[in-house]
Amino acid sequence: MLYPQDICDDPRLIVGNISNHQLIQGRLGHKPMVSAFSCLAVQESHWTKTIPNHKEQEWDPRKLDKYAGIFHFRFWHFGEWTEVVIDDLLPTINGDLVFSFSTSMNEFWNALLEKAYAKLLGCYEALDGLTTTDIIVDFTGTLAETVDMQKGRYTELVEEKYKLFKELHKTFTKGGLICCSIESPNQEEQEVETDWGLLKGHTYTMTDIRKIRLGERLVEVFRTEKLYMIRLRNPLGRQEWSGPWSEISEEWQQLTAADRKNLELVMSDDGEFWMSLEDFCRNFHELHVCRNVNNPIFGHKELESVVGCWTVDDDPLMNRSGGCYNNRDTFLQNPQYIFTVPEDGHKVIMSLQQKDMRTYRRMGRPDNYIIGFELFKVEMNRKFRLHHLYIQERAGTSTYIDTRTVFLSKYLQKGNYVLVPTMFQHGRTSEFLLRIFSEVPVQLRELTLDMPKMSCWNLARGYPKVVTQITVHSAEGLEKKYANETVNPYLVIKCGKDEVRSPVQKNTVHAIFDTQAIFYRRTTDIPIIVQVWNSRKFCDQFLGQVTLDADPSDCRDLKSLYLRKKGGPTAKVKQGHLSLKVISSDDLTEL
Repeated sequence: MLYPQDICDDPRLIVGNISNHQLIQGRLGHKPMVSAFSCLAVQESHWTKTIPNHKEQEWDPRKLDKYAGIFHFRFWHFGEWTEVVIDDLLPTINGDLVFSFSTSMNEFWNALLEKAYAKLLGCYEALDGLTTTDIIVDFTGTLAETVDMQKGRYTELVEEKYKLFKELHKTFTKGGLICCSIESPNQEEQEVETDWGLLKGHTYTMTDIRKIRLGERLVEVFRTEKLYMIRLRNPLGRQEWSGPWSEISEEWQQLTAADRKNLELVMSDDGEFWMSLEDFCRNFHELHVCRNVNNPIFGHKELESVVGCWTVDDDPLMNRSGGCYNNRDTFLQNPQYIFTVPEDGHKVIMSLQQKDMRTYRRMGRPDNYIIGFELFKVEMNRKFRLHHLYIQERAGTSTYIDTRTVFLSKYLQKGNYVLVPTMFQHGRTSEFLLRIFSEVPVQLRELTLDMPKMSCWNLARGYPKVVTQITVHSAEGLEKKYANETVNPYLVIKCGKDEVRSPVQKNTVHAIFDTQAIFYRRTTDIPIIVQVWNSRKFCDQFLGQVTLDADPSDCRDLKSLYLRKKGGPTAKVKQGHLSLKVISSDDLTEL
């Protein structure tokens, strides 16, 4: 163990400006740490948060008498920013740093940052097995998503490829961090060079991304009006890309110095290179996108988060550790969280993080649990916990794995969704952090109640005795007054003073709704009415309705009912019919 002043003359925290070109893994170092350092250095807004007041912490040869050998760093740890203070005594062997260090031999920011991070996690050993994205998230508080490039078929699907570019460009310009890697099928192929000079099993950092409009001369040269370009860096500063747009490629020879300056296609140092979007999608297998989600955008938060826990209780209604979806009898005893997607087609990223158990290895605690989560589309007016899955659509499932974090990225339709975080095995306790990212507010909240509360108001007006779920699958053969009339149908489902309204379906007389609602009723004498309306510019048109007693003894199968005029179940039949399923129960905790 040595102090920086014993390793070199004139030690510095940062030499010049922070550099992502001069990072070495070290004899006992962790490769993901070097990749994370490289990513961190790309965005000043992130590294200045992790290394706060870096100028004040810098060694000052004029004030060595006031130097205390203490440094402080900040990490995002399980939902909170945590400050870690360390001294400057660093692990060495024969006078050399054994963990990460800089090729500028008097620069120590990454060695000190790694020591502080190891202190946060308990020891250097706790760094083993962490992924690059785990470390980036702890350095920055970003939300990580992993993209399988082969599964996305970006080399085949042109529209998806440009959609990916647009998303990466948006993430990068908002301060996000992005890195990518090439799959290594086995340990022997780790760091093996591909035909184009890239290393398998190695993480590259994105340092720039540009959509470039070409002038008339260059359009003729490259036979395209736009270039979609990505700049990457090898954190170790070697083994660059040797394909198109590499330093010695013919593409660069077509550009004059003025062209390069105008297009801003510059490379700063060794290990950095440009490549086209097509080559990027063709050569890399995995993409790690860490979104900057700490600041509200346009008045609303892009990120909703909540800390929860799996707990064990003898009372099934209080037990919150039900295991994975395979444990059908106990699965819905897990914590449940509901959120609302207000518009169709928005991308929602869901992330579930458990407390990293490796921190407690010295105390004899186990490694990470196998965790995952399930996503269900539920009734538009659900306020209480799910108890059985009769009509709910399974909208998604994460992988189940013993990593610190699992995630799911989905484009979701408008509606309410319940997310159920689980451990693979039931009956275990642990804390978790749930985070949901969307560019529209989703209002994440926990479902804690099993049924309506008993209150003076409920007793006065009558406490519910029946719960009813209804799913309206479709409305078909709707009425048209004339052949060219446009019909834009929507549903209104009523029960007493409560009602649910579906989205409008555009220009169809055969509308698929799959709209769900749930009602807690004082008596079955209060019917459920499903109305179909035609949305029009000035005055909506009534197309018909169905009236349901929805008694607990009624058949629960899918049924088809004719639309009728207003006036009850015996009113005159109108054109069209509804396909729907109704389930009622006098056990308020059945549904």
